[in-house]
Amino acid sequence: QLQALGVGPEVLVGLCVERSLEMVVGLLGILKAGGAYVPLDPSYPQERLAFMLADAAVPVLLTQEQLRAALPTIDTQVICLDSDWPTIARQLTTNPVSLVQPHHLAYVIYTSGSTGTPKGALVTHQNITRLFSATDPWFGFGSQDVWTLFHSIAFDFSVWELWGALAYGGRLIVVPYWVSRSPTDFHALLQREQVTVLNQTPSAFRSLMVALEGVAPTSLALRYVIFGGEALDIPSLRPWFERHGDTTPRLVNMYGITETTVHVTYRPLTWGDVERPASVIGGPIPDLGLVLLDQQGQLVPIGVPGELYVGGAGVCRGYLNRPELTAERFIANPFGAGRLYRTGDLARWLPDGNLEYLGRIDQQVKLRGFRIELGEIESVLSSHPVVQEAVVVAREDMPGEQRLVAYVVGQGFRVQGVGFGDEEQLVAELRSHLQTRLPDYMVPSAFVVLDTLPLTPNGKLDRRALPVPMPSRFTDPSFHAPRDGVEQQLAAIWMELLRLPTISIHANFFALGGHSLLAVRLMSAIRQRFDCHLPLATLFTHPTIAHLARELRQGATGSAWTSLVPIQPHGSRPPFFCIHPAGGNVLQFYGLAQHLGAEQPFYALQSIGLDGVTPPDSTIEAMAERYATQILTVQPNGPYWLGGYSLGGTVAYAVAHALRRAGHQVARVVILDTAAPGTLQDPDWLNWSDAQWLLGLTETL
Repeated sequence: QLQALGVGPEVLVGLCVERSLEMVVGLLGILKAGGAYVPLDPSYPQERLAFMLADAAVPVLLTQEQLRAALPTIDTQVICLDSDWPTIARQLTTNPVSLVQPHHLAYVIYTSGSTGTPKGALVTHQNITRLFSATDPWFGFGSQDVWTLFHSIAFDFSVWELWGALAYGGRLIVVPYWVSRSPTDFHALLQREQVTVLNQTPSAFRSLMVALEGVAPTSLALRYVIFGGEALDIPSLRPWFERHGDTTPRLVNMYGITETTVHVTYRPLTWGDVERPASVIGGPIPDLGLVLLDQQGQLVPIGVPGELYVGGAGVCRGYLNRPELTAERFIANPFGAGRLYRTGDLARWLPDGNLEYLGRIDQQVKLRGFRIELGEIESVLSSHPVVQEAVVVAREDMPGEQRLVAYVVGQGFRVQGVGFGDEEQLVAELRSHLQTRLPDYMVPSAFVVLDTLPLTPNGKLDRRALPVPMPSRFTDPSFHAPRDGVEQQLAAIWMELLRLPTISIHANFFALGGHSLLAVRLMSAIRQRFDCHLPLATLFTHPTIAHLARELRQGATGSAWTSLVPIQPHGSRPPFFCIHPAGGNVLQFYGLAQHLGAEQPFYALQSIGLDGVTPPDSTIEAMAERYATQILTVQPNGPYWLGGYSLGGTVAYAVAHALRRAGHQVARVVILDTAAPGTLQDPDWLNWSDAQWLLGLTETL
């Protein structure tokens, strides 16, 4: 029937059907006629389907009667595999001659584009057949194997599932959509059909693991569980290995890309991998070549991150109707013959020859000046025993107010027999868990507890479907409401700045998502509301509403003024004393102190006069004597570790001399961005106005 309509080599045929026997019949019919199939998921929006049909310009579309009304209007021959079957059945049943060759197209699968326009990857027959011949020594698939077609045929993982079964004479179980979205029903299918080869995205498998809790391992016939489609958090497999071991079935991590024909690397997983926080994806399939390049296109050494490029027999022809994009992503191999596909993925070689996947190059976020890898937060969050799944995103639900939001699926909210009474206690526990392992700027300001993570039709995490965080009490497990008018007014300021509906008076400003810019706004609001000037560094020593309220009740004069600010007073190492830049404030040192770690005591020295009452020191020598005296109150004996930023570098140098004159030993003086003496001859910035200073500052950030 298809050949009678002109289908042959290089002719594209649309295939839009539900998961069914008709779907496989239609796909095989297209290939046996010599054509190439263009899979169209019926769940796609009509606008997307219309674009794909127009872009591919398919002369024929195979579908089902119940889907016809939902399809966009197109000038294409439409065949319904169910209602038109009587007509099809009148055709010859002998095997047709297709004239297809290995270099001809087998399918065109559309993937999302960074510009929002889908792009169709052109994959040939030889791209597919070499995938199985190259991996056959590892797996040994055969006619005894039972596979599931779990994924949409619009997702290239389905190519591996479908032909892994049919090319070896095995049995293929087409999984209905509703079963693929029900871990319990899918588990029943695995048992009933005695499936031996299971292919899963990590997101789908984590849900299946929960359904398998309490099930005897012997009830399954699985030989292999093969992961693909998205990054695998290997430590999350610990519960599986505890119940099933690491040999029956064998778990395999296979990184892959549509443009390089499904799979690129191979890594059989063992118990030992669970102890490694890295996402190890193994080595290349034998007929592929992998290189890691820096931004200048140069090879990177072992252990250094670089962008992953893939060459070899799996690299597809390019993109349909996108010559510019094809030229950009498929480049000539500067190290040999053929082409390389630029993946946009970040990885690094490990000393043992394996690759560690580091995420997408464009998934790194920058928040308040800090570069943050969301995967790192997800990994730490997932290490908590109560967390089953975790996703962290940077949201901007209010223009200009970007924040980190964590989405977690919990395992009954119980840890070692201790239950969490409600969601607030769980959030407090998870926040504390992150705070002990990550800098404060990497701790999400909002947590959302979900029953399951939303998935796309392809079984991948659907980030767009993650809900907007709803107001909840971001509190410590023991919540304390404001006790008087001062605390109520402070709580109102905090809630407005941090966008929280309620705050405990003992909650830490920085732990709730506060940062340096919000700190400036907070102290400005306090000055206006209470007509009281508190230095910015007050937040280091008084980071809660209760502490600030006590200062305000005393009129900010109850505590003796000191230049010494204990940002991080604890730790086993010698303390580090860092001196303020011009302007006298030390809030910018908070991030530095966090990066140096919990074992490094960190004291900042701020200028006197920031309280608006005491006159500041007028000479470097006066500052040096004052700061040396206050350093001795913390550390009476050397050796001393000193540092200073900008003007503070000059002061630190003077402090070192003051300490040495007093007979003390100075081990280090760390100078950050300080001009060498004698190089500034009446610089223009000495006469800058406040506005010019602000402009100069923003140009350096």
